Amino acid sequence: MGDTNPKAEEDHQHDNEHNHEHGGIFGAKTELIFSILSGITLGVGFLLTFADGIPDWVSFALYLCAYFFGGYFTAKEAIETVVKGGFEIDFLMLLAAIGAAILGEWAEGALLLFLFSLGHALEHYALNKARKSIAALADIAPKTAIVRKGNEQKEVPVEELQIGDIVIVKPNSKISADGVVIKGNSSVNQAPITGESVPVDKYPIEDASLDFTKEKNLPSSENRVFSGTINGSNVLEIKVIKEAKDSTLARLIKLVNETEETKSPTQQFTDKFEKYFVPSVLVLVGFLLFAFLVIDETFSESFYRAMAVLVAASPCALAISTPSAVLSGVARAARAGVLVKGGSPLESLGGLTALAFDKTGTLTEGKPKLTEAVPFQKTSSEELLTAAMAVEKLSDHPLAAAVVAGATDRVGDSQIDEASELQAITGRGVKANWNGEDVYIGNKGLYEEDLSVQVPEELANTLDRLETSGNTAMIVRKGSTFLGIIALMDTPRQGAKNVIARLKDIGIKRVIMLTGDNQRVADSVAKEIGITDAWGGLLPEDKVDAINKLRQQESQVAMVGDGVNDAPAMTKSTVGIAMGAAGSDVALETADIALMADSLDDLPFAIGLSRKSKKIIRENLWVSLGVTAFLIPATIFNFVGIGLAVLVHEGSTLVVVFNALRLLGYKKT
Repeated sequence: MGDTNPKAEEDHQHDNEHNHEHGGIFGAKTELIFSILSGITLGVGFLLTFADGIPDWVSFALYLCAYFFGGYFTAKEAIETVVKGGFEIDFLMLLAAIGAAILGEWAEGALLLFLFSLGHALEHYALNKARKSIAALADIAPKTAIVRKGNEQKEVPVEELQIGDIVIVKPNSKISADGVVIKGNSSVNQAPITGESVPVDKYPIEDASLDFTKEKNLPSSENRVFSGTINGSNVLEIKVIKEAKDSTLARLIKLVNETEETKSPTQQFTDKFEKYFVPSVLVLVGFLLFAFLVIDETFSESFYRAMAVLVAASPCALAISTPSAVLSGVARAARAGVLVKGGSPLESLGGLTALAFDKTGTLTEGKPKLTEAVPFQKTSSEELLTAAMAVEKLSDHPLAAAVVAGATDRVGDSQIDEASELQAITGRGVKANWNGEDVYIGNKGLYEEDLSVQVPEELANTLDRLETSGNTAMIVRKGSTFLGIIALMDTPRQGAKNVIARLKDIGIKRVIMLTGDNQRVADSVAKEIGITDAWGGLLPEDKVDAINKLRQQESQVAMVGDGVNDAPAMTKSTVGIAMGAAGSDVALETADIALMADSLDDLPFAIGLSRKSKKIIRENLWVSLGVTAFLIPATIFNFVGIGLAVLVHEGSTLVVVFNALRLLGYKKT
């Protein structure tokens, strides 16, 4: 993941690129209408040259009209560029048209401007399809919301919504803000944000008084709703947890729009190529202007050839070949609930040879459940679970919540003394004081390595049995007495095995699971879902080392996680991919690619789209470079004139643009 400077990229883009989005007396269609008028006046003027009795000045006047309509926006762009201290393709084309006029070839110059303006108008129209696909995201946001104040309801603009406001969402209407459901049950269509085709059931949250602006208090998916999604058949009351400008939809729109400001490796290459190519062409044109001094021809013939080469060598198709494909690919991904942050990750994703997954919440459900409580010697199950529950109540670790929930179901929690002085022992377990004694809950390493206490053989055997069957097992010790073992299991995601198989089918050689669980648990899960490599017992910093190691072994490695705890490892990977990013601001910021839905199914689609994008970019480069390689010698040796050169030139530009637009129709299998 390379660091980018969006502002610098934006300035660079605005200084060096034009998208030809012109307005005028006919609005956005002005350029196309002017181009058509140029073609009509050119055609009529040319036909009149064959009519008897029509003065020559009539055709000449029509050619001048064709020059005006065809050259208006070309001249406008050229002047704007020159004022900024540079020159572009528009300037070269204008120069060639002026040269044709000097030679008296008004019809040919008008043809050049007509075809050039028509090509750019169609290019603008085509690229606008991709931009509109992205802009459509902004249209899904509702403009107003119904806010409840006491017993009164008032309709207000969404911009006026404040955190904590209660919003009423009627059946089959759009949800106006990111929030949590506090009243009502309904199914919500989240496709506009996450790409999920099936509506998601939503339920009221138990404690609506929490501060949901803090990441740790974010509600689960069944309690949370997003701006722009569509409510089902029941009324919902929602507590706003984000202002409109900070909503998931607003951030998504902002990030998608920023993708045009970042350049892919191929685009960076073509930029460097153009940097040396264009001056070389100008030097060549300069020499050709004086060819009449060396070979037997007039200055007019040399001048005409130079202008033809100028047209032939203008890298118009090359300049648009990569941006058009990137824009179309990003737009298609966004429609499917996959946020791709620019051309670099779009291209890199398609070249992956290895995928590293965080286990918990990515390959598994992330909702571990207490499966077994095995007391040791004279300890009762109730005593074991009570001690574990008292300590884990103080912890905010996901496993702690599972222990408390499971223990409460089995023994209740009505008369449990509170523990105190909780200490987390990273990668090992926890320690707290309960009823005057220290209670430790953790893995075997906690006792034998940190505390230098030998785990009894019977307990160790039980631990091995539980871990071999895929459980995460923890030993509980109070004072100097081992109370027993509690075991939890986080089940693999439904469909994870199928997704892993599909990834292998599309060419991913290695699928690696990184987890803090011990190696036996890792191996058990890996075997169940088809993982090729399982690396267990990893601390957060170990995952970073694991990614560094993988990058030495494989050419391209992606890290897939939730974008929160996995952010350091994502930073070191070729591409960082966050799942369930619609629920996490951190995931949206840290990942190169964000799967808005909490689903693995979007991963093969994203990789397939990337590979298709790379294929189209390669095709576009071959077309643009091939046409240039043909036209330059063809115009130098007078096989092709200005008219045919601009026809082929603009034709190749349209070919690469419409080829790129095929990505908008890429199918999700």
